Amino acid sequence: MSKEIRNIYIASVILLIIFISGITGYMSIENYTLAEAVYMTIITMSTVGFGEIRPLSPHGMIFTIVLIITSLGLFGYFITSITRIFIDGDYKKAVKLFYRTQKLKKLKNHIIVCGFGRNGKKAVSDLLEINKKVVVIDFDNAIITDEANAEFFKNKNLIVIHGDAANEETLQKANIENAGALLTTLPNDAENLLIVLTARDLNKNLKIISRVSDEHSFLKMKRAGADNVIMPDIVGGARMAKLITEPDIVEFLELIMLREGQDVNLEEISCDDLAACFVNSTIADLDIRKRTGANIIGLKSGNGRYIFNPSGDIKLKKEDKLFVLGTVKQTEKLKSLLESGHYFDEEN
Repeated sequence: MSKEIRNIYIASVILLIIFISGITGYMSIENYTLAEAVYMTIITMSTVGFGEIRPLSPHGMIFTIVLIITSLGLFGYFITSITRIFIDGDYKKAVKLFYRTQKLKKLKNHIIVCGFGRNGKKAVSDLLEINKKVVVIDFDNAIITDEANAEFFKNKNLIVIHGDAANEETLQKANIENAGALLTTLPNDAENLLIVLTARDLNKNLKIISRVSDEHSFLKMKRAGADNVIMPDIVGGARMAKLITEPDIVEFLELIMLREGQDVNLEEISCDDLAACFVNSTIADLDIRKRTGANIIGLKSGNGRYIFNPSGDIKLKKEDKLFVLGTVKQTEKLKSLLESGHYFDEEN
């Protein structure tokens, strides 16, 4: 499609040059007025068969012959190409591509998923369920055009790009400069490593999560710039072991994740925007459970230390992150409390 449009663009430029040359030629050779020269040039290039304004001089005849020869084939190709675009419906693809490009340029804090295999599709599905904006990049056009995925790709929060995710140009099309995170889920560790290296070079602040199949690739992926590295085999094995020893806990946690966004929400809340009056206040001072109904079940301190079920005497700092369990309304209420520093009544 891009090649077809490029050819039409080139033909249009050449036609314009010939058109201007025709006008200039008739005005200088035959002393036509501008209007007469435009008229003669148009009927000559289009070969509609109308007569001349007045008899041409020998030089004018030669000029007209040259004008017809140079413009006839090009004009025919131009008209045929435009007609083909409309008949074949390619103009719809061009319009769709234009709007997709504009939509990509406006994205901020979106998530780029590289690879639409089993792992990638599951990740995209879960992200869309919580209304995240997702850009999928996959080199296999058959996956993207598969009718089985047609309904999936209709989601307004999902944009699909066909291309190589390790290519800088492809990642730039996905607006990686303004992305919030990137997931690379390809089965080949070397390809994932190259994507991580390229992505980290394009966006230093991007959160990158990569899949690896070989445990020897774990450290390499971390060194390349991945924030988190996932090994599906190990995760799956650990889950199977937990299902044997503590099946109810696993099912309980999965139920929370499946119902997230409905009547329960497990959310990470950053204290970056913590109100000044709350800095160094203890969890007990905030009385979060009573004020918002949400529960703090974990905390990550600025030095990377995780605290499970933190006690009330722990002081909050801007570098901390809270892991909160509650309804969407309760977690939103907690965010407002932490950022504004104002307490709210239970009814509100």
